Formats: sequence, C-alpha cells, structure tokens
Amino acid sequence: MRASERMDLLEKVGSELQQRYTYMDIDAFFAAAGISTSNVEHSGTNSKRVYAKSVLARVPNDDLLRVARELNIIPDIPSLLTKLPPKNWKDTKDFRLFISHISKDKLIATRLKDALAKYEIAGFVAHEDIHPTLPWQDEIERALQTMDALIAVHTLGFSASIWTQQEIGYALGRGVMVISFKMGEDPTGFIGKHQALPRRNRTAEEIAEEIDRLLIGDPRTKERLLEARTSAWKSK
Repeated sequence: MRASERMDLLEKVGSELQQRYTYMDIDAFFAAAGISTSNVEHSGTNSKRVYAKSVLARVPNDDLLRVARELNIIPDIPSLLTKLPPKNWKDTKDFRLFISHISKDKLIATRLKDALAKYEIAGFVAHEDIHPTLPWQDEIERALQTMDALIAVHTLGFSASIWTQQEIGYALGRGVMVISFKMGEDPTGFIGKHQALPRRNRTAEEIAEEIDRLLIGDPRTKERLLEARTSAWKSK
C-alpha cells in the first residue's frame, strides 16, 4: 500500500470510529480486533478520530485493512483489495490458481497443487495454506480477489457446499477462467454447461499437465502464465 493510500485509509477509519463509538467503545473494538492501545492515551488528544488514528498508525497494513473491512470502508477503495494476496502468494510471481474443494478432500487438492508447481503455477488450497493465526475467511477472500484462475475439484459433496459454490460465483463474477475437474460429481449451476475435465484414472501429474495446456490455450490466462514462466526463467 502506498503511503498516500495508507494516510487516506487512516483518515476514513478514524472518522468512522469517531462517528460510531465512544472512547470506551473504540478501546473495546480495538481489543476485539487484537490491536493494542497501550502506548496511546485518551488524555493525549481531545479527538476520538485523532486517537483512533494514533493507535492504527502503529499497526501493519494488513491489520489496518482488516479494521477497514470490518467497518465496511474497504468497498470504497477497491484498488487496495487487489494488492493484498494471501500469505502464500505474497512473494510469488507464479500464476495464481485457486483450488476450490471441500475440506474432506484437501489431500486431493494438495496433491494437485504440488503437481502444478513445476509449471510455475502456485495453487491455493484453503485448508493447507492458511496459517492458524490468520483469519481464515480473510485469506480466502484475498485469494479470490487476486487469483488468475480457479479450478473446481468436483468430488462427491462439492455441489452441496455453500463455500465452494460461493467461490465459483466469485470467480464467474470477476470473469476469470474456471476449470471444472470431475472426480465423482458433475458440475452444477452456471459452470454445468461447460465440459468438465475428467479424471479417467490419471495421476495428479497427468491432470496437472492438461490443466497447464488449458491455461496456456485460453486468452484469459495465456499471457499471465507466460509472464510467470519468463520471470522464473530469469531468476534461474
């Protein structure tokens, strides 16, 4: 986040907290958000806005954005959302592929993620990639906001999951490529009209190879995948 964006966001958050809460309520809000106020005193200012900004001036960008989202301020600053990938994508230039799956089949998703790595494709598997101390829903939303494509692993029970259906809906809403990988269940809803990628007793490595061909052959993903490979080649 640029310094000017951070300053603007601090002002918006400070103003919102001033309008909503008393000093005591602001302290309670920060405590619930896990933000310390120990180094800032109420007596040091006559303004709740200035007090809140002083507290938040000490926190990292991730915490500031988390507070802004809690207060429904972030939608007014869409440019900030796309700049915050989840933790496991933070320092990668690889192609970002969200692997949508149900929790009982996380090992299948993880196996696929590992097989895709050789193609400079960084998979996101929610049940594997979210650190226990990070708010898990925030990390999933960040992955959805910054993914280059999504693959849906249609194992039995996938279509009944509210979470996986929301993930697919988010991808379709953003207009990113969605690949359906059929593993025991047919795709449903809007993606049901597209031909699914069948398992056919193939290994994860064979499936990863076909996924790579699909991504490189689609105009929505080709340029981004080639960019990831060029970056990897230059770094070697």
